[in-house]
Amino acid sequence: MSDLFQQTGKKKSKYTAKDIEVLEGLEPVRRRPGMYIGGTDEKALHHLVAEVLDNAMDEAVAGHAGSIEVHLGKNNRVTVRDNGRGIPVDPHPKFPKKSALEVIMTTLHSGGKFSGQAYKTSGGLHGVGVSVVNALSEELTVQVARDKAHWEQTFSRGTVKSKLKKLKTTSNRRGTIITFRPDAKIFGKEASFRPSTIYKMARSKAYLFEGVKIKWSCDESLINGKDETPVKADLHFPKGLQDYLSTVTSGRALVSESFFSGSVETADESGRVDWAICWPEDQDGFLNSYCNTIPTPEGGTHEAGFRSSLGKALKSYGEMAGIKKVNTLTAEDVVGGACAMLSVFISEPQFQGQTKEKLSSASATKLVEGILKDHFEHWLSGDPEIAGQILELAMSRADVRQRRKQEKDLDRKSATKRLRLPGKLSDCSRATAEGTELFLVEGDSAGGSAKQARNRETQAILPLRGKILNVASATQDKLRGNQELQDLFEALGCGRGDNFNLDKLRYEKIVIMTDADVDGAHIASLLMTFFFRELPGLVDAGRLYLAMPPLYRLSQRGKTFYAMDDKDKDQIVNKEFDSRGKIEVSRFKGLGEMPPAQLKETTMNPTRRTLLRVTLPGASSSDGESKATAKLVEQLMGRKPEARFKYIQDHAEFVGELDI
Repeated sequence: MSDLFQQTGKKKSKYTAKDIEVLEGLEPVRRRPGMYIGGTDEKALHHLVAEVLDNAMDEAVAGHAGSIEVHLGKNNRVTVRDNGRGIPVDPHPKFPKKSALEVIMTTLHSGGKFSGQAYKTSGGLHGVGVSVVNALSEELTVQVARDKAHWEQTFSRGTVKSKLKKLKTTSNRRGTIITFRPDAKIFGKEASFRPSTIYKMARSKAYLFEGVKIKWSCDESLINGKDETPVKADLHFPKGLQDYLSTVTSGRALVSESFFSGSVETADESGRVDWAICWPEDQDGFLNSYCNTIPTPEGGTHEAGFRSSLGKALKSYGEMAGIKKVNTLTAEDVVGGACAMLSVFISEPQFQGQTKEKLSSASATKLVEGILKDHFEHWLSGDPEIAGQILELAMSRADVRQRRKQEKDLDRKSATKRLRLPGKLSDCSRATAEGTELFLVEGDSAGGSAKQARNRETQAILPLRGKILNVASATQDKLRGNQELQDLFEALGCGRGDNFNLDKLRYEKIVIMTDADVDGAHIASLLMTFFFRELPGLVDAGRLYLAMPPLYRLSQRGKTFYAMDDKDKDQIVNKEFDSRGKIEVSRFKGLGEMPPAQLKETTMNPTRRTLLRVTLPGASSSDGESKATAKLVEQLMGRKPEARFKYIQDHAEFVGELDI
C-alpha cells in the first residue's frame, strides 16, 4: 500500500504551511477580478460604473435622493453624484479608528443593506460593489456632504491614500460624490469607457424609477462624429417604463396603440411591480427585466411570473369569450411576439453571481403573478376589440407552434418549421397543404376583416402594404432587399428560380383578394406580374386565383343580392326586385369596410364565392413561361413607359368607360 505514495519523479516537491497564502483587504479582488465583475473586458469595465450608479439609485428608490449626476470626463474618469443622505463618516463601532466611509471603501462585505433597516429594497446586497470599484481603480475620491459639513478621502488600488479630512467649504447640500479612474494594470492601457454605454445605462435607470432625475454630461472631446450620444441631457420620465416602450416602438405598427402598463405596490410595502407591454404586428418582440433597477438579462423568477400571469389571464378571457381551442395557448404564445418591460422591487433578492444577471428569488414569481394576472384580465375586459386582436395574434402563434410539433413528430422537413411567422402572416392550423388557401389582401384593414371571416383551419391571411414592388421594372438587388416580397417567398415556402419546388408549396391555392376598384385591379396586376416573373411554375400549375368580391349590396324587403359591377347590378334590379318598395344599394369602398360576415359569405366561403384561376395562354416555352404573355407583361409592366403609351394608343378605341 505504501508503494502508492512513493514519489515517481526525480525531484520531490515540498508542500508546507509556508505555501498557504492569506489575502487580506481588497487583494482578492485584484488577484481575481473575474469573481467580482465577471472579467476584465469592456463589459466588466463598465460594470464598475453600474456598481457606483446602483448605490446612488438605492438612495433614490429609498426616497432619500431625488437627483443623480453622471459625468464622463477625460482620462477615463467617471463621476457619480447624488443628493442622498451621504455615506456616514463617524467612527465605526467595530473599528473605532476608522470612519464608516473608510470601512465601506476598503472592506469586502460591508454596507448598510444587510439588515434591511437602512434600505427596504436595494440593488447592492453583498457589500462588495463600491469596495470592488475602489480595489480596481488607480485612483478614487469620495466626497460626502452631510450635517452641513463637507468631507473628502482619496484611495488608490484599494488602499487609503489620504485620511478622511474635513474641508473648509460648508453648504446646505448633502449627498455623495464618487470620482474614479479604472486601473490600467487590470483592464489594459487601451481600455476606455464608451459614452454611449454609460449614457444608456443612466437613461435606463431614469426609466426604471420615475421619481428620479438624472443629469448626464460628457466631455465633448469623447464624442466622435458617428456617436449620437448627447454631450448633456436631463433624463426624467414621469411615465417610467411606458415612456421607454413608446420610444423604442416609435414608427412600428402595433396591434393596439394602447399599452398595458402599470405600477402596483403590495399592501405591506414589501414589494412593487412596474410593467409596460405592447404587441407589434411584426411580432419581433423582446422582454427586458430588472430587479431593484439592476438589469437581469438572463431573466429569472420574476420573468417566469410575468409570462405565467399573462398566459393564464388571456386564456381565462378567451374561455369567457367562448373561444374554442383557447386551452392550447401557452405563455410563450402570448408573450413571445410582444415588446415588454418588467421591473420589480423586493427586499433581499437572491441573484446568481455577483454580476446579478439572473434573479433566483422564489417569492418574485408569486409577487408578479399575483399582481399582473388580475390587472391584465381587467384590462382585456375593458376593451374587447383590443383583447380580440391580441387573442387572434396568440392563437396564430399557437397554430404555428402546434403545426411545427406535428411536423417534427412526422420527422419531415418543411418550410413551415419556423420560429416566427413571416411578416404579418396569420397562418392556418392544418399541417398539410391539402385544402388550404393563402389570401393575399390589400392592407391591414382588409387583413383584419379577412382574419375574422376566415376558416382558421384552412385559410391563411397575409396583408400587403399597399401596392407592392413592380418586379418587371425592378432590379434583382431591389427585389432581394424588399422585405414584403421576401416575407411572401417565405410564406409560400416553395423556393424560387432553380430552387423552385411545387411540392413544397405550403398551400393548395394562392388567392389574390383586392378591392373591386381601379387601385385593387392595379395591385392584382402587380401581384400577377410577381408570380409570372418569379414563380411561373406555380401559375403554370393552376395554383393562382383571383377572388371576385362584389361591388354592391342590394336589398329590398328581406331579399339580399350582391352585384359584381354596374351591369350586374342593373340586371339584378330588373330581374329580382319589383317597384313595391325602395331598393337599398350599398357600395363597398373596400374589403376593409365590408363586415366580416358579408366578406365570408360573398368572397371567402368556398360554397358561395367566385374565384378566377390565373392561367398562361398560348404555347409554353422551355422555362414554363408563355412567350406571348411575357411580351405583353414586359410591354405593360416593364421599364419602358413609351411601350405602355403605345399600347394605350393602340387600344384606346376599345375602352367603353373609365373609372377615374
